[in-house]
Order: sequence, then structure tokens, then C-alpha cells
Amino acid sequence: MDESVRLPGHPATTRSYSHGRVNLIGEHTDYNGGFVLPTLIPQRTYVCIVPRHHDIVQAVSPDIDADRVAFELGKETRRHGWIDFVQGVTRTLRAAGHRLRGFDALISSEVPVGSGLSSSAALDVALLRGLREAFALKLDDLEIARLGQRVENEFVGAQVGIMDPMVCSLGREGFALFVDARSLDYELIPMPADADLVVINSGVAHRHSAGDYNARRAECGRACKLLGVEQLRDLSERDLPRVASLPEPLDRRTRHVVTENVRVLAAVTAMRANDLTLLGRLFNASHDSQRDDYQVSIPEIDLLVNLARQDDGVYGARLTGGGFGGSIVVLAHSGAGRQEANRVKSEYDKRSGNTATILVPPDQPGG
Repeated sequence: MDESVRLPGHPATTRSYSHGRVNLIGEHTDYNGGFVLPTLIPQRTYVCIVPRHHDIVQAVSPDIDADRVAFELGKETRRHGWIDFVQGVTRTLRAAGHRLRGFDALISSEVPVGSGLSSSAALDVALLRGLREAFALKLDDLEIARLGQRVENEFVGAQVGIMDPMVCSLGREGFALFVDARSLDYELIPMPADADLVVINSGVAHRHSAGDYNARRAECGRACKLLGVEQLRDLSERDLPRVASLPEPLDRRTRHVVTENVRVLAAVTAMRANDLTLLGRLFNASHDSQRDDYQVSIPEIDLLVNLARQDDGVYGARLTGGGFGGSIVVLAHSGAGRQEANRVKSEYDKRSGNTATILVPPDQPGG
């Protein structure tokens, strides 16, 4: 957002932003207490805030809707639209004991909605950061991540895990954030210098609050009860014979989570050793598990992944995000990322009838 941007008639007194994210590996493991390895992408969500001396919040997001939307603090009600994230933030902050006044907010985002790149968490974190500054709230970055998850779980109705708000709040450009979703311990891992990261949006949007995502989480809960564990994180590869005895599809859902946790740990080791061949194989295995065991991929995503894998310039490719649409992440040879992205997009657009968008690497000025 340009520094000259203002709310109509008012100077913005507080400006904040948050990056979107791409998950390198570790899908559907965070809400099962497991491990994840996301990293930030260049695209950001921006928020400008003007505090007021009343209890009315007015928000506008020209990227989504030209009309302002208003509500009163303490009277937040779900409307099943983008304003629910703003309402969820104010309600969650007040429930946690933080004092707010009304405010005007201008929201702008470069993170495409429904792309599997954490547009909602980027909005939550950007708004929480802005309100922290505007009202001098005592919030550290980890608490912002926790509150962001509560917004989605308790108000919006999406049973997402902690990964997205954690990386949006605690991540750094040029690093992956290795997170233990149970303890919330985290470590910054340098991104491989000898590889290019590619992120391509399929053009098929998903919604985390839709039934399929929440259904997968419920299936994991049922598997835990049958296996007598608190979280699927409590299982290891040694438990796979027990997992195989679960009724369909709980056996496959659980197998994905158990093996995906193993893949995240192996990916961290591979990144530290700069073993890009192994990292690419882990990307591929993760996608295959999401497609076959967790069943969150769709034909368009599989087409993108298969097109990426066809070239020797690619180490590996996988679905990233919650699934049922969204984006893929590709690990390409150093210097080959833009060429591979262009190749995959061109062929995908011809075959699918959709229009893919290359998000990483971003277009260069004049390109």
C-alpha cells in the first residue's frame, strides 16, 4: 500500500501489514499437534487505522467490496463475509481483556483470496498489529498468532491450526519457520540458496470454513478416540499397523498425518544439509499423500503438480495449503524458477480452461 493512501477524509494514523505464506511441507499436521515448515511470500495485506472516540467500527476493502461495512463493538454478529475477520478480531481482543474504541479501517491485500496462501491469517495479523499500535495493546507476536487462530476457530468458523498466524506473525523473509504446533516452539531455518521457490495459484479458490476442511479435522478427532491418543501427533511410524486397522477413511487420514510429520522432520534435515534432491522427493511424497490418503487435492491441482514434475529442472512439487483448490509450491533448480513457472502456467491454462497466476517468483519491474 502506497504511503499516500488515506481513508476518505482522514489521515491514517496507524499503518501495518503482514505477508502471506506458503507452506513448504507439513499439511494438516498443525491442528493434530504436529510439525510444519512454512515460509513467507512477498505478497502482503495492509491495514490503515484511524481510532475514534465511539464504539463504531467502519471498514472498507476496495479489493473485495467498494462499500463500507460498519458494526458496533460488543455487538459483533457473523455475516459470512470478509467483515467477519474484522469482527472476529475485535470480539477476540475484547474477550481477552484488551480495551478498544471504535475505528475506521482501510484494508488492501496482494494475497489472493482462496489461494491456499493464508490470506485470512495475513488479514488477522495485519489488523492485530495495527490495533496493537493504535491502542497501545500489550501483545507480543506469539500472542497475536494465538489470537489470530481464535478469530478463525471461534468466530469465522474455520477450524484451522496455529501454523498460518504463527508464520504471518513470527516469520522472516528468507527463512522457513519450523514450528512444533503442540509446544509452539519454533526455529528459523534459512531457505536453500541453491534453489528457486515457485508458487502458482490454480485459479480454483477454496474456503477454509467450508465443510470439507472441517470434516477432515473431525475425522482426525474420531481416529484419536479409536486409537486412545490425545492427538495424532502421539503416533509414530511404529504405530502404522494399528493405524491400518482403523475403519475407512480414518486409516488413510491418520496415515497421512503420521507420515507427513516424518516428512517435515526429514525436510528440516535436508534443508540444513542443502540436500535439494531429498527435499524434492519429500515434496512429491507429501503431495501424493494429500491426494491419495487425505484426499484434499483436486484434478486442477494434480495437473499443475504433474506438469511441474515433468521437467528435469524441478526437484519436486506439491499442493500447499488446506486443499480443495488453491496453489502449488515447486522446488526448482537455481535460476530455473521463472522459466519453469512460465512453462507450467502456459500448459495448465491450455489444458484446464483456468488461468493460473505465478505468485513466486514475482514479476520484476518492467517484466
